Amino acid sequence: MDLTPTAWQLWIVAALVLGALEIKLSGFVTLWFAVGALASALAAAVGVGIDGQLLLFTLVSAALFAASRTIFKRAFMRSASPMKTGVEAMVGQEAVVTESLAEPHGGTVRINGELWMARSLSGPVAEGERVTVEQVDGLKLWVRRPSASLEVPMQKKERA
Repeated sequence: MDLTPTAWQLWIVAALVLGALEIKLSGFVTLWFAVGALASALAAAVGVGIDGQLLLFTLVSAALFAASRTIFKRAFMRSASPMKTGVEAMVGQEAVVTESLAEPHGGTVRINGELWMARSLSGPVAEGERVTVEQVDGLKLWVRRPSASLEVPMQKKERA
């Protein structure tokens, strides 16, 4: 009795292993490789050579992976806005003044646990007050009191 596994049996084992990984990982990635392995098992059962089996596995897996990413992105991400990170995410957030913001040099604010140099767009601001970040200019924040008007005063160019 010959116990040597045939190619289609090896592809079935690969599909089962990849299917079990999909259950454990749940990322809809290894599922498509499992389906590709099943397609290759069918090809091996009808007598396709190893080159054809590997080509079929690659094509089926890649096609399903690409199609699923496109479908999932369109179905589940259509209303998602792009994620803002870094200084881009600070605009509109509240900060607490840790060193009063007075003309002409400004002061310091704490935002997200970090200290930043800041200048006020709405006049002097006392220590402890809350302000809203309006813009980021290099390493300096331009802030305003939440109740202040949204008019931006004309800025004079400072001489070095």
